[in-house]
Formats: sequence, C-alpha cells, structure tokens
Amino acid sequence: MLRWVQGDDEMNTFRKIDMDTWPRAAHCRAFRDSLLPSYCVTVELDITHFLAQVRAQGWSFTLAMTYAACHCANDIEAFRYRFLDGDVVLFDRIDAAFTWLNPETELFKVVNVPLGDTMRAFIPLAARTAQEQKEYFTGPLGNDVFQCSAMPWVRYTHVSHTESGKKGNATALFNWGRYFTRHGRTLLPFSIQAHHSFVDGLHVGRLVEHLQNWLDAFDAEKD
Repeated sequence: MLRWVQGDDEMNTFRKIDMDTWPRAAHCRAFRDSLLPSYCVTVELDITHFLAQVRAQGWSFTLAMTYAACHCANDIEAFRYRFLDGDVVLFDRIDAAFTWLNPETELFKVVNVPLGDTMRAFIPLAARTAQEQKEYFTGPLGNDVFQCSAMPWVRYTHVSHTESGKKGNATALFNWGRYFTRHGRTLLPFSIQAHHSFVDGLHVGRLVEHLQNWLDAFDAEKD
C-alpha cells in the first residue's frame, strides 16, 4: 500500500491498479474522456427510524447523515477508486468533507474530518472542527474524501452540480434536501454524483440499498 501526501498532509493509503489486468479497464477508459464523465441520481430514503435515533441523542442531522452516507459508501469498492497523477488507484478508506453554514455571514465553509469508526465519535469531532475552522476553504479537496452537502430549505426531486472541467475529478458527491412526511413515513431526497469510469448504475443501486438498510437498523446506543 502507498500513502498519498498532499502538501504537508499525509492522506489515506491506496494501491495502484494494473490497467493491463484490471477487469474494468476498458469501461474506465471509455468514460474517462467523456465531456461530462460524472452523472447524478436522486432517490428518496426512508429516514423515519434513523431520524428518531438521531433526535434522541440530540445530534445534528446534517453530521449524522454525513457519517451515514460516507460510512456506507466506503463499503462499496467502486466508490473508493480515484485518478491520481494519471493512474487509477483504490483507496483503503475515504474520509468526509462537508459544507457548514456560517449563520452570521450566510456563507459556507468546507470542512474535512476523518471518518473514524463510529458516529458517536465522528459527530463531536466534526462539530468542533467546523466551529473552530476560520477559513471557508482550507485548500483543494483531497482525493480521499466524499463531499457532502445539505440543502434543508428545499424538497427537491433532482439536483445538479457545478463542473470544474477536470475530467479526472472522481470525488463522489452526496447531497440531501428537506425531509418530509408521506403516509406517516419521513422521507429524504438524497442525491449521488459519481464518475462513470468507476461507478455504474449497479453500484449506485447497491449503495442506495445498503444505506437504506443501514439507516433502518441503526441503533445509536450500540454505535
């Protein structure tokens, strides 16, 4: 395993993929140079049980959902592939980056936090980091993060993102809007943007199913 270093920071470990033997090599190349190689899918998640668990702990729903999405995405290998210096690499772990609104300025900051092993440990660390960080942007996002952003003012059915024009940017984006009630259940619009070189509809489907099952089974007392 290799460790990626950006500036003075050491990032998570990864291994380089041999494109001569990798089964997905042809598919990766086919989408790598597409005009818009990333695509976005929006689904509805049932958060009835999860929201009750989060509220009982007095936790921030934004931070809880950030952990849930990143934790489950780490379990799907396709979401841990990245381009790095022209090579394809597979990270051992992907951490979290999330947007956090400053209520006084109404401007957001991008906060990077190690994911860790439990939500109970992640939430206070993320909250403290967001509170203490003065800069809106601490530098370019690393390859070893998932980018999360909440838009709790809007109940939406689709969302699009700004495009940097960098086709090698394979950072997955997770967004969610305002949750709402339908037939006694609390539902959340949830969006996944992924790079098609690594992530197909099959993998998006696996993530949605895995995340929904995880939310349904989450027990804050046992976390």
